Amino acid sequence: MLNSGVKRELKARAHSLKPVVIIGQKGVTTAVIASIGEALDIHELIKIRLPVSEKVAQVARIAQLASELAAEVVGSIGRVLILYRRHPELSTR
Repeated sequence: MLNSGVKRELKARAHSLKPVVIIGQKGVTTAVIASIGEALDIHELIKIRLPVSEKVAQVARIAQLASELAAEVVGSIGRVLILYRRHPELSTR
């Protein structure tokens, strides 16, 4: 679990990032989850753009992604989600 200070730092680092994964109309598929997992392995901190949908469905989708990927939700603004998963070998970041 990330504390508020770490989340604030990660949000600041993510500000200049572009979305690495854009989820399309088919939603969260196994291929999308694998792609997000690979991106987290490479970058640790990524942005994901979600499709336009109802707010309730979007909250459920965010929780599903975070739990399946063992990642932390740093924040979300509109349709953009910021995920973080610490890479064990990259302790210098």
